[in-house]
Amino acid sequence: MHERVLIIGAGIGGLCTALALAPTGRDIVILERDPAPPHGDADQAFSNWTRRGVGHLRHSHAFLARLRTIIRNEHPELHADLLAAGCRELGFERMLTDLHRLDYRPRPGDRDFVVLTSRRTTLELVIRRYVERYPNVRIDSETFVRKLLTQSDPQGLRVVGVSVADANGARDIIGDVVIDGGGRTSSCIEQLVEEGAAITEESESAGIVYFTRHFRLNPGVQEPPRTKAGATGDLGFLKFGLFPADNGCFSITLCTPEPELELRKAIVRPQVFDAICARLPGLAPWVDPAASEGGSRVFGMGELQSRWRDIGGGETPAVLGYFAVGDALVRTNPLYGRGCSFAAVSAYILRDVLVSTGDPTDRIQAFQARVTDELRPYYLNMRDQDRSAIRRARQQLTPGYRPSLKSRLVKSFLEDGVNVAIRSDADLLREALRGFHMLEHPSAWLKRPDNLAKILRYWVTGKDQKADAYPPKPGPGRTEMFQLLGLSAEADMSRA
Repeated sequence: MHERVLIIGAGIGGLCTALALAPTGRDIVILERDPAPPHGDADQAFSNWTRRGVGHLRHSHAFLARLRTIIRNEHPELHADLLAAGCRELGFERMLTDLHRLDYRPRPGDRDFVVLTSRRTTLELVIRRYVERYPNVRIDSETFVRKLLTQSDPQGLRVVGVSVADANGARDIIGDVVIDGGGRTSSCIEQLVEEGAAITEESESAGIVYFTRHFRLNPGVQEPPRTKAGATGDLGFLKFGLFPADNGCFSITLCTPEPELELRKAIVRPQVFDAICARLPGLAPWVDPAASEGGSRVFGMGELQSRWRDIGGGETPAVLGYFAVGDALVRTNPLYGRGCSFAAVSAYILRDVLVSTGDPTDRIQAFQARVTDELRPYYLNMRDQDRSAIRRARQQLTPGYRPSLKSRLVKSFLEDGVNVAIRSDADLLREALRGFHMLEHPSAWLKRPDNLAKILRYWVTGKDQKADAYPPKPGPGRTEMFQLLGLSAEADMSRA
């Protein structure tokens, strides 16, 4: 079917939608509010690309195996372009502990447990240049979508195009399908709700504030070897992760619970950020001045909301001719690294739906049904973990708090059972990674009797017998860290 498709936004969501739809032959126009990337390489894009519409552009990014596999299988030339630009692939063997290596035997499926990682600007630059090579795709930069064009229809509210403003003034663009990839700041759904569309939404705080700083290895310096302490960790009052990137760069992200106001205020200063990293054994070798230097300021991101929208409308369609992908449809806590993969999965679901039927009612309802089936389990899993983390953060700031017996048992099962089992048994690591990489339901592996039996055996084993499976302490406790940083560990207690 020959259709004109209007895509709002040339971020990851919009670009993934173009990747999915361009091979179908549809006429595609991408409307992007921000300027085109500067001419030049990845470093120039990182330094000079203005993307006001993407607040998290310079935060750490990674493509999970689900998205990396889509790119590799659907667009092998793009996959090659990304690697040629310096993007990194981190495979299964990087996840193995010393215990795993004692009897590890590679399996064919291991090659699919790969994270594709890079600076976000590099990922977006390479994908955009690849998309622009399609003759049926046009990207209009510095074109702001003012509103959707709608009209009444016997079947419901129908979107027929968009009203835009650019250097030449305001104009209307008509399309057969409008796809909203405008991200977290898109106002299209709010407009549709105001006009009567029965779109439902649930939203709650992710409970964290996010801080990222970029670094570059010094000339001639190799990446530090992986330590047992690990480059990711959770201190309760602070989570951290290191992301190898392209062209000798890497980024570190630190996350604090929202109530940690003193730490939040201090961490935006590069010297404090670096001081924290230097006191975390898994990060210290990377931020050693002999190994690297800071290449950016500290980028903060707050007001992180998880959000699930249902645009299907049940038996009666909420809206016709309109679809949303990425953060415009579902927002997730960036801590889990699923945002880009959510965008890609929803884009390829949309491709399948548009190809399979031309009926506008069937399209919107089939799209929402498949999105719910494929993405909702990961959303709920994330939401439940966020709620637990928020409770723990408040408890840590509550003077005299003592966890209940149930809380202690759950903590022990996770730390002395699940985590020890995953760090000891390569088969269980494979099972857990299938959920992490969005290759199956996130909790499916825990429900398999053989896996659960293994975990229970590890749980009841004495700690002395499994001592090698515990990672070293990831860093100082809260009181010690605050003292090292010259902060008051008691300042936020009264606000808990």
